[in-house]
Amino acid sequence: MNAFETVTIEAPQEHTTLVTLNRPDVANAMNTQMGLDLLAVFDGFCAEPNRQRCIVITGAGPKAFCAGGDLKQRNGMTDAQWQDQHLIFERMIRAIIDCPVPIIAAVNGAAYAGGMEIALCADFIYAAEHARFALTEVTLGIMPGAGGTQSLPRAVGGRRAKEILLTGRPFSVQQALEWGMVNRICTAEKLLPEALETASVIAGNAPISTRQIKQSVNMGLNTDLRTGMMFEIEAYNRMVPTEDRREGIRAFNEKRKPVYQGR
Repeated sequence: MNAFETVTIEAPQEHTTLVTLNRPDVANAMNTQMGLDLLAVFDGFCAEPNRQRCIVITGAGPKAFCAGGDLKQRNGMTDAQWQDQHLIFERMIRAIIDCPVPIIAAVNGAAYAGGMEIALCADFIYAAEHARFALTEVTLGIMPGAGGTQSLPRAVGGRRAKEILLTGRPFSVQQALEWGMVNRICTAEKLLPEALETASVIAGNAPISTRQIKQSVNMGLNTDLRTGMMFEIEAYNRMVPTEDRREGIRAFNEKRKPVYQGR
């Protein structure tokens, strides 16, 4: 099932795709190839959203989710080479953000810089007890360029985000939970099973409904309440003529679990 150099793609359970950042020898740091691989993977999810109902993204190995950009590869790059690589990362991040399928990040270790930005692209985050987070770009003479200055304030609020961004200081998983960035802390052993269990619950719901809910929440966060409510009703009306809506009502009245087809 896998045709990528730096990312593995698996189907651990029905309707769920597991994406693993797979450069454990370098803390799953993002090189150009990983950017290209993730761009291809998530472009594929965007093009064929019906092929999976939930996506879990994690990192290989016990220590790191993703350490951010591969600074060894970047050492000595010309300005043009740096910008060419970053354009790939920008397109990759947009593909993840634009993915209509629900995404859970299972952060299995350090998520720094671009790694934390990838986690923030998910709809929510489960994290291992030993996970740590940081947006360290300011300490390197740059700034987050993969959505960090936009997604972090939406997760933790503007003032907390500016403290994190302007200092570059790492913070713990407990702090991330308290600030609203992480939904659940898990033991290392239970992280992936718990993420996959939640993915199974999501995948068992009507897939058109879950995609429309995700889109409605994302749209509402970026507009005023009245416009968001109007979008919600348009999204709701998409449900009415579906076979899944009819199946849900039938199953409720027949006291059985619904079987959704995504139609």
